[in-house]
Amino acid sequence: MSKLTNNAAINKTQELIIDGASCASCVGKIEKVLRSITGVDNAEMNFALRTVTVIGQVNTETLINTVESIGYNAKSADEKSDDELLDEKDIADQKYYKSLMRQMWIALGLGIPLMIYSLAGGPMTVETTFERGIWLFIGILCAAIMYFSGKHFYVGAWKSFTNHTANMDTLIALGTGTAWIYSMVVVFFPMALPEMARHVYFEATAMIIGLIDLGLALEVKARGRTSEAIKRLIGLQAKTARVVRDIDGKKQEIDIEIKDVLLNDIVRVRPGEKISVDGIVIQGHTSIDESMLTGEPMPVEKVEEDEVVAGTLNKTGSILFKATRVGKDTALAQIINMVKRAQNSKPPIGRLADAISAYFVPVVMIIAIVSALVWLNFGPDPALAFAVVSATTVLIIACPCALGLATPMSVMVGVGKAAEAGVLIRNGEALQTASKITAMILDKTGTITEGAPKVTDVLIADQSYSKKYILTAASSIESGSEHPLAQAIVDSTIEQGIDPETVSDFHAIAGHGVQATFKGQQLLFGNQKLMLNNGVVLMDFVDKAQQLADEAKTPMYLAIDRKLAAIIAVSDPIKKDSIAAIKRLQANGIRVVMLTGDNRATANAVAKKVGITEVFAEVLPEDKSNKVAELQAQGEIVGMTGDGINDAPALALANVGFAIGTGTDVAIESADITLMRGSLHGLADAIAVSKATLRNIKQNLFGAFIYNVAGVPFAAGLLYPFFGLLLNPVIAGAAMAFSSLTVVSNANRLRFFKPQDH
Repeated sequence: MSKLTNNAAINKTQELIIDGASCASCVGKIEKVLRSITGVDNAEMNFALRTVTVIGQVNTETLINTVESIGYNAKSADEKSDDELLDEKDIADQKYYKSLMRQMWIALGLGIPLMIYSLAGGPMTVETTFERGIWLFIGILCAAIMYFSGKHFYVGAWKSFTNHTANMDTLIALGTGTAWIYSMVVVFFPMALPEMARHVYFEATAMIIGLIDLGLALEVKARGRTSEAIKRLIGLQAKTARVVRDIDGKKQEIDIEIKDVLLNDIVRVRPGEKISVDGIVIQGHTSIDESMLTGEPMPVEKVEEDEVVAGTLNKTGSILFKATRVGKDTALAQIINMVKRAQNSKPPIGRLADAISAYFVPVVMIIAIVSALVWLNFGPDPALAFAVVSATTVLIIACPCALGLATPMSVMVGVGKAAEAGVLIRNGEALQTASKITAMILDKTGTITEGAPKVTDVLIADQSYSKKYILTAASSIESGSEHPLAQAIVDSTIEQGIDPETVSDFHAIAGHGVQATFKGQQLLFGNQKLMLNNGVVLMDFVDKAQQLADEAKTPMYLAIDRKLAAIIAVSDPIKKDSIAAIKRLQANGIRVVMLTGDNRATANAVAKKVGITEVFAEVLPEDKSNKVAELQAQGEIVGMTGDGINDAPALALANVGFAIGTGTDVAIESADITLMRGSLHGLADAIAVSKATLRNIKQNLFGAFIYNVAGVPFAAGLLYPFFGLLLNPVIAGAAMAFSSLTVVSNANRLRFFKPQDH
């Protein structure tokens, strides 16, 4: 299980909840004004969630005041727990949905009858005093609807205007307002207009407001489904914990709220209960289902000294454990935080959409004015009516809601889907780049193999030493090393009842081995290079070492007083699913390369077993990042997967670093993506999810761009000279409303994506 550490940087990270942001152009304005504050390093807004994440040394009040100065409302999200925020968001969304649906029915209550009347051939003109009275009454009703059902559009547009900006609300307000004002001019001053221009568009105003309210309501409902992954993760958290406390001088077990559990508390977990906080088992044994976090289906046996993680499910036994991480420091809390951060981040492709949106609304307003002028000067009668219709339709159809939703909706679902598969993606850039990887470097030990090697052979070269003495010397010198092979030797000797003894003058020689003084003798323990560099004669044991290496075992030479004493061979079993996972990567056209500090013969033997043809062997720890750079110089987009401290530089240099979550904290912190389970299938799943997410983003962006770019010319009247057709503003309103719904629905398709099927 991953031992995630607190990833808080020097800079403070804050999250604000934004109210009043209505389209992609709002995103650009909010991000720009926040980034302009001294002390803010970055600000990224998630339009789908209506939240913005700010990194920097700035107090919350300054951030809120700055956002509100440009016409939006903001409040801090950091003061409440994830559970509270999620509940509040669900309640707010339900309230907003009901409000929008009510507003929609009020607007369509007038718009639909008027539309039916118009389609049935009813006159929409003002020719008589009676008609004027009827249309005046309808116009007043329409104004009331604009207030009750469309007030949020006009308030938003006014705020934008007073802050010298423009957004979706601006386009809707201008479009519907123009149609209503023109209609009222027709009602009050019909004789001032040509007979053919005495047409009212109250039905367009009411229908557009109603349809856009409907689109927003459906978007809110569909948007809620994209946060299901976070809801499930939060749902893993236990509500209470049973702790052992001293009460009146006696040890008693009491149930307390999870937030009240303290570091080093002793916690009781009974069968069927969730683990409440992270800890170390101090009594009892059990099996724990960790599948909700790692994706591994089989329960894991836990005994004393084993680690347990919050959110996992105790299956059988009753245990006591000591709390080692509580509150926001637990692995589950950090996973939730990482997923939320990633969902709020933007891949590079999303920033392109934001940049375009910043200029889109002003350009659309210019196009609407130009369209109206062309109709007024060159259009047929009634030119004024045609000008109003074309300008209104352009303003309505061009609203960039779908454009703003295209990227964040897909990222939210994709990152959540990855989390369900035990893959934690740190940011949107890693999500996008992972889909483009052309070469994947896999560290051998702990990544392809189990990382739990065992001693398999002891070949004695100097018969004056017993096997016990050889193993005692080897375990004693290796007890000071952190290398997995060293630990294997120590563990194997302890199992045989041989305890390591004290050595002096210990010195590790990177990439070669170790040396020390043991019982007055100089020990050298390591690879062939170490022996040759110290003048140790190896005789025919070089061939014997080669035979061991050909069997995928790692031979290590032990020299005593610069004379070869023995070869100790260690074998690290290949993970049972490494071969299948590597085949998945290769089937996707990825060049798979194995990297190891092990000798070339052993490395080649392991590579052959798992189907890898390219091997970087005998690589010193400091040279691992050079191998990443070597592939990058060949034009490859390189992924690096590892689990050790010496993998950290390579993970950081790679285009995307993947850390095996069962590995070290340093490796995890250096990586862009963490695989919570030890299987390389997690790596294949991560790439599959990233490809599916990027494909979904491209579909959304293509649909949004095509909709806006293609829709505007038709709205302006492109078809009229050829077919006599002018797009109705009502149709534009319906198309605009449902374009957002289409984007959200397409993003939600990712929820059904199963990477193992691809």
